[in-house]
Amino acid sequence: MSENGMNDIEPNPVVIIPGVLFWDGLYDGMKQELSRTIASERIAVVPVSLLDWVGFPPRPELSTNRVMAALDRTIADMQQRFPDKPVRIVAHSGGGTVALVYLLEKEFQGDVYHRRKSVSTLLTLGTPFVTKEYYAKMKTDFIMKHLSDDFFHDCRVVSVVSDAYQGALDKGLIEKVCYHFYMNVVGEGNLAGDGIVPVTSCFLEGAENVTISGIEHLPTPHAKWYGTKEGVEQWVDML
Repeated sequence: MSENGMNDIEPNPVVIIPGVLFWDGLYDGMKQELSRTIASERIAVVPVSLLDWVGFPPRPELSTNRVMAALDRTIADMQQRFPDKPVRIVAHSGGGTVALVYLLEKEFQGDVYHRRKSVSTLLTLGTPFVTKEYYAKMKTDFIMKHLSDDFFHDCRVVSVVSDAYQGALDKGLIEKVCYHFYMNVVGEGNLAGDGIVPVTSCFLEGAENVTISGIEHLPTPHAKWYGTKEGVEQWVDML
């Protein structure tokens, strides 16, 4: 039992990484939902702002480096607070590719980190590992170049994505909008996905690829997204 009387999944800390152009405050609800099964003091959200993603003056090509630095500080803090406990990372959207670049322990635009042995699991939520979007592709190209089978011996990777929305041009407004979002990601729109990224873009060879239902991508008010009760319940047991 944890200090607040709940049964923990396991006594290991969890670090949450926001998605691209999202900030840490949007993940308070996810942390609260996770705290139903994991002691809240063992959960940390990487302190990321919109400025970290954009830069000032704007340098979005360096966003991965800025967010990796914040992630490294957060993991170091968790290691200090919970010695000898491997960290589990939960990463939303493009935060998942930032996490994987970080964990590869290869130099990316001048920066490299060496904490993979301290991380037991990377669980991504709506993270596209296949994309044609320019800044995202900088990360996915790097991942595909350096990712090997040996990586998965050190770190378990679970890629979770929802198939809530079908993209289609011959249906309603929502389907049309999804079609264009999916086109922007992979060049094809007649696919199922979470409203922003198609399911197929989140499949990563070597990972545990899991499709869930009824969950949206964006952390918008009143939406059932990956960080709400309805979303967390579908992936928390995979940590």
